[in-house]
Amino acid sequence: MPLRRSIARFNRRVTNVFTLRLAGRAPGFGIVTHRGRRSGKLYRTPVNVFPRRDGYVIALTYGLDSDWVKNVLAAGECDLRTRGRNLHLTNPRVVHDERRGTIPGPVRVILGWLGVANFMELHLPHNGR
Repeated sequence: MPLRRSIARFNRRVTNVFTLRLAGRAPGFGIVTHRGRRSGKLYRTPVNVFPRRDGYVIALTYGLDSDWVKNVLAAGECDLRTRGRNLHLTNPRVVHDERRGTIPGPVRVILGWLGVANFMELHLPHNGR
């Protein structure tokens, strides 16, 4: 079971303020920039992110009902800042993986303790090569 909504509200108001300062550079973290599907407002959300051959995987620690997840799925794209790099990602897809097979070993254990089994896969756009 993903983290509770009360924890998500606290993190949004308190923890994220500090996390946003580091998440764009620290390994295993990133900042997703997305646009509100109704408001059109630009948002920045810290996430746990892991590289793959063709893009990135983000752990959905607060589940599928998070606004940022809905916004990215509706837009079909987002920007990601991770390890000091700014990237544009497309084709978001939510996957359920109880094994957490695309996640590094130590993090896989922690996500297992938290009951996180949903992830968002995003792809780097092809550059015509």
